[in-house]
Amino acid sequence: MVRKGTWSLHIIDYQAIVQLFIACVLGVVMVGAAELDQTIHEQRDGLLQNAEDMVAHGGMGDAKAIIHHCEVAVRHAESLIKQVPVSHPDREATVVSLNEVIRHCKRVSEIGEQADPGVLLNPAIKARAAARSAIRSLRGIQ
Repeated sequence: MVRKGTWSLHIIDYQAIVQLFIACVLGVVMVGAAELDQTIHEQRDGLLQNAEDMVAHGGMGDAKAIIHHCEVAVRHAESLIKQVPVSHPDREATVVSLNEVIRHCKRVSEIGEQADPGVLLNPAIKARAAARSAIRSLRGIQ
C-alpha cells in the first residue's frame, strides 16, 4: 500500500532528477559551443593575420613568404568552412568568400616562388580581399 505523502515525494524526486539531467546536458552543450566559438575566433584571427602578412611580404618582394602565408591562410580557411555553424545567417556568403581565399592562394602556389613577387601580389591581394569579406560575415559569431 502506498501512502499519499510518500507518493508525492517520489514525484518530486523524479522531477529533481530530470531537472538535474537537463542542467547537465545544457552545461555540456554550452561548454562545447564556447570551445567552438573560441576555435572559430582563433582561425578567423589567423586567417586575417596571414592574409595581411602575405600582402605585406609581397610589397617587400619576398615570394617565398607570400607562398608560405598563402598556405597557412588556406589551412585556416578550410578549417573555418568546416566550423561555421549551419544556423549562421551569413553562412553561404562566408563559405563563398573562404573558397575564394583558397582559390586565389592555390593560384599563388601554382605560379610558384620562382616568379616575380609582383606577379604573386595580384592573386594575393584578391585572397586578402576575400579573407576580409569572410571575416566581416563571421563577426556575427561572438
